[in-house]
Amino acid sequence: MNKTDPQIEASWKSLLWEEFNSGYFYSLKHFLLDEKSKYPVFPPGNYIFHALNLTPFDKVRVVLLGQDPYHGKGQAHGLCFSVPAGIRKPPSLVNIFKELNNDLGINEPATGNLEKWARQGVLLLNATLTVRASHAGSHQNKGWENFTDAIIKIISSEKAHCIFLLWGKYAQAKQELIDPSRHYVLKAPHPSPFSANRGFFGCGHFSKTNAILNKLGEPEIDWDPE
Repeated sequence: MNKTDPQIEASWKSLLWEEFNSGYFYSLKHFLLDEKSKYPVFPPGNYIFHALNLTPFDKVRVVLLGQDPYHGKGQAHGLCFSVPAGIRKPPSLVNIFKELNNDLGINEPATGNLEKWARQGVLLLNATLTVRASHAGSHQNKGWENFTDAIIKIISSEKAHCIFLLWGKYAQAKQELIDPSRHYVLKAPHPSPFSANRGFFGCGHFSKTNAILNKLGEPEIDWDPE
């Protein structure tokens, strides 16, 4: 996270250069250095920008917005809702896979790792990119939201025909950053056990996304993570 040389894929590095060199990002960097001197911080440094590194700007076709990294040891690896292979799947991810089965008949995979989605153009972006161990939301309102809002705005203004999946009220609040005349927005309740039964189950977002991609003449997403 060096100010002058962020470890990030080249297209994003160029597009976000102004953000990396802004006052808020300088403050954020120093906040993170202080946090890391006192507490474990997730994900590991080389995974903070994992979503951007796996899905370069020109490859983005779908944007799935999350809020915060998982705060348990070994869970967060820079992709919203995803966990590394071998890590127990959190409840929201279990519900995502239930809906995937309902929608497309894909059996629940052994892995909770969604890197395969990212490599097909699904940007798995959390609004906040780091968290203190065992303290959900601990790095909110420190600057990350400025950075990730800038990413959404760049996609909205510089690309066309992307599909935004907004699950839950927090993600849906980001709709104001998206130009609906240029992009598709699909909304549903959050897949959390507290809200999945209120309309996440049955939303059909996986098949709807592929139907839109078909209409655009784009390859479908293979939603099976394995």
